[in-house]
Amino acid sequence: MTQIRVAVNGALGRMGMTVLGAVCANPDTLPVGGVDVKARSASIQLPDGSGRSVPLSSDMTEIVKSASPDVVVDFTNGEGVLAAVRKAAPSGVRVVSGSTGVTAQALDEIRALAAKHRVGVISASNFALGAVLLMHLSRIAARYFDYADVVEAHHETKIDSPSGTALSIARAIAEGHGKPLSVNIPEKETLAGTRGGTHEGISVHSARMPGRLARHEVTFGTQGQTLVLTHDTINRDCYMPGVMLAVKHVMTVDGLVVGLDNVLGLTRAKP
Repeated sequence: MTQIRVAVNGALGRMGMTVLGAVCANPDTLPVGGVDVKARSASIQLPDGSGRSVPLSSDMTEIVKSASPDVVVDFTNGEGVLAAVRKAAPSGVRVVSGSTGVTAQALDEIRALAAKHRVGVISASNFALGAVLLMHLSRIAARYFDYADVVEAHHETKIDSPSGTALSIARAIAEGHGKPLSVNIPEKETLAGTRGGTHEGISVHSARMPGRLARHEVTFGTQGQTLVLTHDTINRDCYMPGVMLAVKHVMTVDGLVVGLDNVLGLTRAKP
């Protein structure tokens, strides 16, 4: 089997370096380049201890032309992934992105670019298999409960709140329930914002603090009982099996695929 040639967008970041390491370790993939807006040299040393390096640039177009990747793995932000698809898709390069904060308008443009150039693009808010299963199970459980709270906690440097995963969980719950859930409205709010934000009656709360990577907890409630589903991300390595699955899957599809659940073939539960 020919190895899949992979370039990483956001290569100098913590997730980018983790992805490079996973690409090095997988026998089916070959690291060929890196892109990062902070690039100050023409190469980046691979984190596998081999001493090898690959081309590095702040310009995606340059890496697409010089390194000829099959797939660009993107862990930047909503603007970064759109810019990457704009430059990669016309050259027939596929994209796997774990960037959050992608707007609906940007997603529409990515979908159009993927269709126009007949390339696969996978966009997922979370590549941790357990987190994807948490969304799936939340969608199923939502049929049987009237109330739901989503609490997420991340490290203090995460710039968006709530997390893309928390929003995906809330949307899954709303879809599974089939209508807005019940929500408590306090008669007196002694501290503004205590009840968090709401989506279709689902209260969403965010915490940011050092010492934590990522945690998502869903609490369902109905008369006389609660159900709690929790997923903890211990380190960034947990995302890599999902990323590698997506890299291989994107080679087999044309068009935009949203969510790792669609890569795993999980059936959406119907309300």
